[in-house]
Amino acid sequence: MPAASPPFVLGIDGGATHTSVALSDASDLPLAEFRKGPANLRLLSDLELGRLFVDIQRSLPSGTPIAAVGIGLAGARTAEDHARVRRVAARIWKGVPCHATDDLETVLAAAPAPIHPDWSARVVVLSGTGSCCYGRDRKDRTWRTGGRGHIIGDRGSACDIGLRAVRTVMAAYDRSEDWPELGAGLLAELLLNDPEDLVPWSMRAEKRDLAGLAVPVFAAAQAGDPMARSIIEEAAETLAEDALACARHLATPDPRHPVQFLFSGGVLIQQRGFAEQLKAVLTERWSGVEILSVERAGAWGAVVLARALLDAATTGIAPAFPVTSKGESDTPVRLEDLVFSPTEQRNPASLHLDRMPLEEAVAMMLDQDAALPSAILKEREAIVRVIRRVTRAFSEGGRLFYVGAGTSGRLGVLDASECPPTFRTPRSLVQGIIAGGDRALRIAVEGAEDDSAAGAEAIRARRAGSRDVVVGIAASGRTPFVWGALRQARKQGAFTVILAFNPRLHEILTPEWRPDEIIAPDLGPEVLTGSTRLKSGTATKLILNLFTTLALAQGGKVIENLMVEVDPSNTKLRARAVRILRELTGCPEELAKGTLENCGWVVRDAYEELTTTEAPPPLGSAAEAADPGFPGAPSA
Repeated sequence: MPAASPPFVLGIDGGATHTSVALSDASDLPLAEFRKGPANLRLLSDLELGRLFVDIQRSLPSGTPIAAVGIGLAGARTAEDHARVRRVAARIWKGVPCHATDDLETVLAAAPAPIHPDWSARVVVLSGTGSCCYGRDRKDRTWRTGGRGHIIGDRGSACDIGLRAVRTVMAAYDRSEDWPELGAGLLAELLLNDPEDLVPWSMRAEKRDLAGLAVPVFAAAQAGDPMARSIIEEAAETLAEDALACARHLATPDPRHPVQFLFSGGVLIQQRGFAEQLKAVLTERWSGVEILSVERAGAWGAVVLARALLDAATTGIAPAFPVTSKGESDTPVRLEDLVFSPTEQRNPASLHLDRMPLEEAVAMMLDQDAALPSAILKEREAIVRVIRRVTRAFSEGGRLFYVGAGTSGRLGVLDASECPPTFRTPRSLVQGIIAGGDRALRIAVEGAEDDSAAGAEAIRARRAGSRDVVVGIAASGRTPFVWGALRQARKQGAFTVILAFNPRLHEILTPEWRPDEIIAPDLGPEVLTGSTRLKSGTATKLILNLFTTLALAQGGKVIENLMVEVDPSNTKLRARAVRILRELTGCPEELAKGTLENCGWVVRDAYEELTTTEAPPPLGSAAEAADPGFPGAPSA
């Protein structure tokens, strides 16, 4: 009988420039190491990620049995990102344990062991095409600074250095008409002939193009160019500040308990002078420093993580560092709960929708919608409580947030966007938060609704607090993005509401997850099973209309049933403003229009001016009767 094959462990580390791959046996003997193209999770669809994994599998020695996989990808920042990577990996390596993380955790795993036994924290300082700092202390607390791309982050990276160089030489050229020596090096690198050629080049330059300019900058600095040296020093300074900020969140300066800074990435490994500058700043500003270079490819750190996962599965002993394999969303409502949600049931009235005559189908769908108001009315008490709480929030300087994904998110954004023109409210008063952000308003963003951490982060970033109301909208009641937001909103003291169409929420929510109010009308099954853009969407719009219209009416934004706070931003709305003012005061059209113009087209101000300074002419006056535009005037 042939001997059983030893377990092989696969490590994958994807970054902005390339993906490194490493294959090892159980004794850490390297068997293969190679590279593939870049792999930033934020820029890859599931299909593209799957193709990369298939390409990697085909490049391995034929017949290699994989026992565990470790994958670290740039852009894989959240637990839901990690779960997404595991789901795609499971299609290629079926039944194989997989540890998924980001490309900073793999560097940490690939690092040499700490020299000082009483170290307090380890901070990866990565500078390559991009940059980022990532630390972990002895209690497994983590902190991250930097990254986030070359537009708003990547401080101290090759991209940052290249961008600084282009801006610096162009500023010098603009101010003196003397093209600097560093500029000549940049043109040579790009094969350009004239400084003005940098303008069209910059319009189409990508991150890697900018990073390539770091090469002539470093060369010029080594040759003594003062402009290049200044750029390098500034880049080292900003990277050091990011590294120190990361350390401060995890430790305090103490020579007895040093922080180990782990240098990684092409810039820090290949440019020793830059690394020495960074080291000097860190040593000067932090008491108790160890500096080590991580020269092994990140794929070997992924191998370490995969092997720990395999060992834990084999021995039952937990690894010495956090390894996750759980892919369940952070939500109180699991997938199995959905079978009880009306939104997921089949509607008996539409079982033959595909063959139903159109006249009959139209009547059936409208009949289904006609039942919505009575179903919503059964939730009237909860709706009224929410409206009162929103009214109070507005009066106390608070805000109303809608949080949702897909149709629910779009409807929240829609209602929020209509408040400023209708009620002249600031855009910050009612805010819509949709999973996946602005792009999700137009197209579906893969995996966005499953990211509970992103929902929590959205609430943190909007700084929701005790004066605010946060309404989560989730037709089935499950959406992890929504529950992540609601849970974080509760932690920050906001008043929380779940709006869903799954009555079981009243039964299944534990105190840990239960928001301040539950609004869960039973609308029955959708006409098209599971398509919550239909009855659920219509009911959502009706309920959001109640929230904002009645809360703002209660807050004085309405007189009688007229929009006295309408923002007349176009011809149609100015005509409406004139009609509103005339309805309220009985004044002639010319007086209404003139007063509005004097008041900057603020209807309420015009109304107050007319009602406090001049009594309206009596109804039925000759002027009014002659004015065919006045309400109640006789027809011609």
